[in-house]
Amino acid sequence: MDKKLVALIALFFVSFAFFTAAIVFKEPIVNLTRAKEDLEPSPVRSKILAWPLSYIMANGASESVISVFVISESDRPLANRLVTLSNSLGKLDKATETTNKSGKATFKLTSNAPGKAEIEATVEPDIKIASKISISFEWILLMKKITKVVI
Repeated sequence: MDKKLVALIALFFVSFAFFTAAIVFKEPIVNLTRAKEDLEPSPVRSKILAWPLSYIMANGASESVISVFVISESDRPLANRLVTLSNSLGKLDKATETTNKSGKATFKLTSNAPGKAEIEATVEPDIKIASKISISFEWILLMKKITKVVI
């Protein structure tokens, strides 16, 4: 057989295959071949962690380090996301922080008053992270030290 005829027949079948795929799937072939990137933060997979959570002296100097990890539905860390914390007690070192390449934003919390600080995080665009944490500030550690010195 002539080489030109074989090439023409092959071209016909390749064109027919693309046409059939476009008709059957009713989507452009580009959408079928490209991987979709998951860039939306997951409120369930994203987490808030803090250390320590309790027995922190309420002296305005002792602090708890709070880490927020922003994760997508496909378990990928999301960089360059603005995280905002809200707290019911104490003072944060900053109100907002941008996540690093590991999807982590770090804050520090101090308090002059004893009690429980309830911490919640929101990731742009207004996605509240499902997990919340409580951090306990106490005077008792300071009172125990004073009692030991006096006795």
